[in-house]
Amino acid sequence: MSTQNTNDFVEVFVYETSQNVELLEQIILSSETSGFTRDNLNEIFRIVHTIKGSAAMMLYNNISEISHKIEDLFFYLREHDNLTYDSSELSEIVLNVIDFIKSELDKIKAGEHPDGNPENIAANIRAFLEKLKSENKDVNFVSKGGNEKKADESPAAPVAENKEMTSYEAVVFFEDGCQMENIRAFDIVHRLGSVAVDIVHTPEGLIEDDQSAEIIAKNGFRVEFKSDKPFEEIQQIFEKTLLVKEYSLSEIRNVQEPAALEKAQQAENNGNQQAENKKDTELKSKQNSIISVNIEKLDKLLDLAGELVIAEAMLTNSSDLAGLDLPNFTKTAQHLRKIIDELQDVVMSTRMVPLTVTFQKMNRIVHDMNKKLNKKTKLVLVGQETEVDKNIIEHISDPLMHLVRNAVDHGIEMPEERVKKGKPEVGTIILEARNEGSNVIITIKDDGKGFDKQSILAKAREKNLLPKPEKDMTDNEIYSLIFLPGFSTKDKVSEYSGRGVGMDVVIKNVQAIGGTINLDSQPGEGSTISIKIPLTLAIITGMNVKVGESIYSIPINEVKESFRPNNSDIVRDPEGNEMVMVRGNCYPIYRLHKKFNIKTDVTDFEDGIFVMVEHENNSLCLFVDELLGQQPVVVKALPNYILKYRKISSIAGCTLLGDGSISLILNVSELVKLK
Repeated sequence: MSTQNTNDFVEVFVYETSQNVELLEQIILSSETSGFTRDNLNEIFRIVHTIKGSAAMMLYNNISEISHKIEDLFFYLREHDNLTYDSSELSEIVLNVIDFIKSELDKIKAGEHPDGNPENIAANIRAFLEKLKSENKDVNFVSKGGNEKKADESPAAPVAENKEMTSYEAVVFFEDGCQMENIRAFDIVHRLGSVAVDIVHTPEGLIEDDQSAEIIAKNGFRVEFKSDKPFEEIQQIFEKTLLVKEYSLSEIRNVQEPAALEKAQQAENNGNQQAENKKDTELKSKQNSIISVNIEKLDKLLDLAGELVIAEAMLTNSSDLAGLDLPNFTKTAQHLRKIIDELQDVVMSTRMVPLTVTFQKMNRIVHDMNKKLNKKTKLVLVGQETEVDKNIIEHISDPLMHLVRNAVDHGIEMPEERVKKGKPEVGTIILEARNEGSNVIITIKDDGKGFDKQSILAKAREKNLLPKPEKDMTDNEIYSLIFLPGFSTKDKVSEYSGRGVGMDVVIKNVQAIGGTINLDSQPGEGSTISIKIPLTLAIITGMNVKVGESIYSIPINEVKESFRPNNSDIVRDPEGNEMVMVRGNCYPIYRLHKKFNIKTDVTDFEDGIFVMVEHENNSLCLFVDELLGQQPVVVKALPNYILKYRKISSIAGCTLLGDGSISLILNVSELVKLK
């Protein structure tokens, strides 16, 4: 097997196992308090069985072995009714297995061999299973399979003796271009092994034959087998196989006892309509299937879509067309613009992913902190289906983790303290996302003790971190001090706080994607932190302005208004800085030609125009020569050779305009700091 194929197999294994592990973790966390239902037990068993089989195929024996152990435990749990056990203890055991598998997956992603030793975790599983058996000696075995199996055995194939056996034939077609068709077919065979016998498949050498994947991709995967399980249970094996485009499952013949044969004959006489309905049931097609695509390919596709936008603008704005009356060309250009707009929308939609996975990861954080801090906190997720760009999610995962941890550690009180205050013993953190225009608002709200302004100010004074006199600071500015590097109100360093790191990461990551943070707090009642982030970083609408011979683009969502002032509106503050009066309010003036040392003849305010921008409730008036209008802007990073020698914080990137000239994109969040 080629190196390229091996790398592809590893990539798909990591992706699919990561998905299964995330799903397993969510089921465990939800079952810890509500209890393990039979449906949950069956789903957990299915997931660990899949992980075990996939790991065994890839020869990751430690992952396969620990999955086998946890599979044995859940086989025992699901095959016995009325078991008594500690759901919390069981959850901790499985979460330890999940952590182990995640750690091994990280090694695989880094190109290392997964060499972790799961023996301690396996010993805990064995001990829990033995305790389970000793404390539930009188509990009946409820498996349809008949005799109880040993707990340390994998679920065996059904025994044909005295059983009604049905022969099945299945043909499976996988999604075009999904790759590893032979490994996926092997996974089907592996899972059929727990419910079927006499399994024969075409092609035969799924792993040994390098051509098997190509054969399956072209002709499909055909498998015949016998089973005593109901049709619906067999069907689930194919239903839950990833990246199946289409499959058919049908009965070939029945090997039955006389009584069963009589029942079958009676069922056959029910009419052609039932037979037709059964045919419809047997043939399934997965219409809404999903195919995974490397994010680098989507990035490249987005870049090409952006280049197409620029090329179209250069074509329609060409100086060669100036003054020409070309109605057919104009009509065609408008049609081209419509197609490009639709292409942009489609490309952007392929990059949009829901916040579900990011949000649900916070359940584990709250769970672990409750255990270690002896607190009682529940996390409520709202709007987790909200979608944002994949790159945005990568930037906000860490900030959300720090904010949720901070809410549990600093905000939520100890249970006894909450009871004394007349609050519920269990604290609540609400993590919510919602769309607001071209932005997404994420809020983290808790019903804890809120921010302590005096404590924050005292710590800021001690560390000399106050940016201005205390009397001039608003509540939001005081609360925002927690985002300063090195700031912490905890005197004692713990696993979760006290080092003065973490919250500064929040503000840096959020600002890096053009986001803002707002804090609000009610002492004794709780606090709310709101994060406002753009839906995407790739293409924005910009207001283009001219200064001398240079052109700059300002993100339109940060532009409040533009106006031409009178000289009578210009005032100076006590320090001599220029200000402009707008409807009774004073705003600082920032001359862009001075900031960037640009030669221009427009230096009188009445000859130019002001553009008022706002970031985090801070406003500033930019003085420019003229407005050029707004247009979609494809955001590109500044060239490395520029960044290598000089970091310009007030420039967020650059873009190419329709006439081929370059426009620098202003970083408003940095400009407002200079007022």
